[in-house]
This record gives sequence, C-alpha cells and structure tokens, in this order.
Amino acid sequence: MATCCEEANGGKKIVITGVSQGLGRALALELAKRGHTIIGCSRTQNKLDSLQQQLSNYSSPNHLLLKVDVRSDESVETMVRTVIHKFGAPDIIVNNAATINKENAKIGDISREEFDDIIDINVKGTANVLRHFIPLMIPRNQGIIVNISSLFGRMGAPLVSPYCSSKWAVEGLSKSVAKELPNGMTVVALDPGLIYTEMLLCSLGKVASNCQSPQEWAFKAASMILNFTNAYNGASLTVEDPGTLPT
Repeated sequence: MATCCEEANGGKKIVITGVSQGLGRALALELAKRGHTIIGCSRTQNKLDSLQQQLSNYSSPNHLLLKVDVRSDESVETMVRTVIHKFGAPDIIVNNAATINKENAKIGDISREEFDDIIDINVKGTANVLRHFIPLMIPRNQGIIVNISSLFGRMGAPLVSPYCSSKWAVEGLSKSVAKELPNGMTVVALDPGLIYTEMLLCSLGKVASNCQSPQEWAFKAASMILNFTNAYNGASLTVEDPGTLPT
C-alpha cells in the first residue's frame, strides 16, 4: 500500500455522493487524509459545512462540496459542469447516496411516496451521475466507478423491499454499464458490509451497535477502492466486516 506522502504526490480527484454523513463522510475524510482531493455532494448544507471544516485539516486546499439532489437530473448536470470546469474529469466516482424505509414494514404498509423516494435516490440518482460523468471520462480511457451496493442487493430480506429492490438494481446497472466502457475504465458494485450507521440502525435496531464503525470501515474501503484495476470491471465485491452479530 502506498504511504500518505506517496499518495499525496499522485493524488486522485474523487467524487463521492451522499458525502455529508455515514459511510460517505468517513470515506471522504480517510481519502483526504491520504492526500486525495474530495469532490462531494449532499442535500444537507449544514452537514456539508461541518465536513468542509474537517477537510480543511488535510493537505489539499481544493476540496469541493456542493449541495446537490441526485434525484434531479438537472441538479446533477449542474454539479458535473462545475466539477469539469474546476477539475476536469474525476479519477474515481463513489456513488454512495442512498436511503432506506424509515421503519421496517411489509410491502403493503410502505407508501407509494416512500417507495418512490428510495428508488429515485438509490437507483435514479446513481444513473444520473453515471449518465453525466461517464461520457466525460471516456476520452481519457481511465477511471474507477464504485456503485455502493449491499448484501440486500444480492439476497432478499423481509421488511425492506424498496431498499432491496434498489440495490438489486444497482447491481444490474453496474454489470450492464461495465460492458459499455472502454478497456481502461472500471465499474464495481461494492457491498460495504455491516457498519454502524443511521441506515443500519433503521433496519437492525440496537443490534447495529455490534458492527464496525464507519471510520474502521473507511480505512479498509479506501485502500480497496484505490487499488481497483480494470481486472475488476463488472465485479460484485464486498468490504469484509470483521465484526460479529449476536445469534
């Protein structure tokens, strides 16, 4: 693994959606600590502001955080124009923005509005980012795209059907897009494993506290993402979780 100084000399420009909290925030801070430039977006301005303060502790003066709603194609298009003007095409994209139903519920008890919102953020948001960034990355014939998936994108689970549906879609979207790219580019669907976040708390309740922290996860995930090559194109991978859940 490269040292922080080595990475800083060849720092990457890394786009992370859903950057203001949870896994996105932890990953942004870990990658910034390793000398990379963070280009993040979120819908929550006050959380973006506090993250900007934290990122200022690290070497790159050029971190850029934008208020963006990935559900909106127009909002994503505006972000991409800003990014390309300031940085050119990014080296790595992490499609992390996601949500889950607020309470575990059977399909008949989940409102149409809540189901639609989950699909709009988790699936359409990912597609919006891919639609606008990929054509700008292709001329360089290089770039890593990581679409954050889930174990629930590879197996069914009760009471979270909209989330499962969305992550199955992310898996299929990733594999399909992987076949459209030139040989120098890579798309990976990455299951982060079980991490103690607000989203996991919604799904598992207090059991979630037995899982690793976002910071512990980010240390492993950052190394994994930085070392992806074209050999992984189209793969469905998992960041190993060393924690255990009670039986």
